[in-house]
Amino acid sequence: MTKIEQVAQQVGAIILGKQQQIRLALACLIARGHLLIEDVPGVGKTTLAHALAASLGLNFHRIQFTSDLLPADVLGVAVYNSDRSKFEFHPGPIFSQVVLADEINRATPKSQSALLEAMEEHQVTIEGETRRLPDPFFVIATQNPSHQIGTFPLPESQLDRFLMRIELGYPGPEAERALLRGENRRDLLERIQPCMQPAELLVLQREAQQVHASDALLDYVQALINHTRRSADYVSGLSPRAGLALAQAARAWALLDARKHVVPEDVQAVLPGVVGHRLSPTGAAREITATSADIAARLIASVAIP
Repeated sequence: MTKIEQVAQQVGAIILGKQQQIRLALACLIARGHLLIEDVPGVGKTTLAHALAASLGLNFHRIQFTSDLLPADVLGVAVYNSDRSKFEFHPGPIFSQVVLADEINRATPKSQSALLEAMEEHQVTIEGETRRLPDPFFVIATQNPSHQIGTFPLPESQLDRFLMRIELGYPGPEAERALLRGENRRDLLERIQPCMQPAELLVLQREAQQVHASDALLDYVQALINHTRRSADYVSGLSPRAGLALAQAARAWALLDARKHVVPEDVQAVLPGVVGHRLSPTGAAREITATSADIAARLIASVAIP
């Protein structure tokens, strides 16, 4: 068993019955992406983020997003030191390998935007000085459904920074019975031992970039993208960044299967997570494509594999 398989198994022992979602989350991190987990409270979003960070051996910081959160609470602040007669920078929680932005849509857009530069460029600019963030660096954000009280919808520019959005959903009957019988998830989290080290994850990320995608496979990715741009079923089509995200995620998914080449099934496996938060159906299509899985299924059915 490879180390990444051990990570998936260990996380799966805590988040029961969600192997597909765990695998998608790992593919997202291996592809150097950021992950958005959207679902109702209480289904294990925060626990999944904790378990992933602990199993991958990454240092972790949680930020509870609230309506009064300020950008300085995320990035850090320069404080005047009277003894030294100068300002000293106190780093914020963003300077961690894994940052959990918990309930990100409960903060105002101003505070949400504090993450934009960090997520895109792995750096932050404060008081005119640019500071690099750790490597690897991931943002795992959780958000409640937008219809809940006290939430602010994430702007499209913020959503687009997340390589994937996944939903956990309610556990199946057997998994829920095991949850009811088993130990407290928090107690299990405290006993997690890292299955990998950060350096090993960086090696995996480099290997994922080398996974071969044939011209025919890239034709398929482009056909999917171009269909969203031409079709009247969507408000707007997928951007070039979305196309890159789809290709990167498919390479990572292939690597999780111990393959050195991408097949169309890899693209289809990651498609719901990559396009679900980037495509907005229009008119009648909105009634048919209610979830990310529905959007992806409709898109797959509309575009033939070359």
